[in-house]
Amino acid sequence: MRVYVNDKPIDILPGMTVKHALINAGLFKDVGSGKKVYDEWGNELGLDGTISEGMKIYVK
Repeated sequence: MRVYVNDKPIDILPGMTVKHALINAGLFKDVGSGKKVYDEWGNELGLDGTISEGMKIYVK
């Protein structure tokens, strides 16, 4: 399954979470330093949140 983290395509397995996508993109440490995770509409996401094909995630 392909999702986009900060517009970078990331391939992950179905059933993985937002946290897994961030780890795969190398951005998980940014969340620990105070940044937050949002979807393409600006809604804040939890690290345990589910993801779906084509989802766009942004770390700000």
